[in-house]
Amino acid sequence: MELTLAHSPDADDAFMFYALAEGLIDTGGYVFTHVLRDIESLNRAALNGTYDISAISFHAYPHVADQYLLLSCGASVGDGYGPLVVVREGFPDGAELPEVAVPGELTTAYLVLKLWQPEIKTRVVPFDRIAGAVRAGEVAAGLLIHEGQLTYRREGLKKVVDLGEWWQRETGLPLPLGGNVLHRRHYQRAQAIANLLREAIAYALAHRDEGVRHALRYARGLDAAGAARFIGMYVNDWTLDLGETGRRAVEALLARGAAAGLVPACPGLAWVD
Repeated sequence: MELTLAHSPDADDAFMFYALAEGLIDTGGYVFTHVLRDIESLNRAALNGTYDISAISFHAYPHVADQYLLLSCGASVGDGYGPLVVVREGFPDGAELPEVAVPGELTTAYLVLKLWQPEIKTRVVPFDRIAGAVRAGEVAAGLLIHEGQLTYRREGLKKVVDLGEWWQRETGLPLPLGGNVLHRRHYQRAQAIANLLREAIAYALAHRDEGVRHALRYARGLDAAGAARFIGMYVNDWTLDLGETGRRAVEALLARGAAAGLVPACPGLAWVD
């Protein structure tokens, strides 16, 4: 059976699904067609139920809960770290941010930014252009995700806040950024598919060096050491299984978003163990 597997063209997702892309595990008759799109495009595609399996931002899930089940494997979690708000070197410390470039209004980064500063003004800019826009003075500040969290200093930028740090101080929980969802039309196969994805993640973690080499082609601006560091941040034990704490973090994120009027209420999240 052929399934579309949509994920970001980033080093962490490439590492996570290395075993599936290279045919290194027995998929039991399932054939995975990889579709690479940036995370906001995947969020928007999920609104239409486009893909069988998709990476999405947890922020987006309440908007697609009628179509998709949440998988407890495949998540990216910031455990005391996360998206960064940055400005140019020389921007006055403590000065008001007139506008922040964001990678999309369905990203978890955007949701946490608005929980941090509800009145802040934003402008959507493709994630891979945000650092350059801040550096060029097109926008005062930017919200960095992906590799930008590691490369911003060499681009002449400085950190205003790490939203993962802020979230952990506020809640005592890690920050769940993105996860994998399975279309409800595959409900009867959900457990088998989830087991395959978990097996693929476990294979990559057990063959880290080979997985990192595979992922390097997607490691924008990072050398092998930087890619390995970035992958370690977002593909780890949380990715194998969110567990009770990880699920509680997702629930807390969405509950706070709903209380702030930023997302629809989504009680009783539909998890595939």
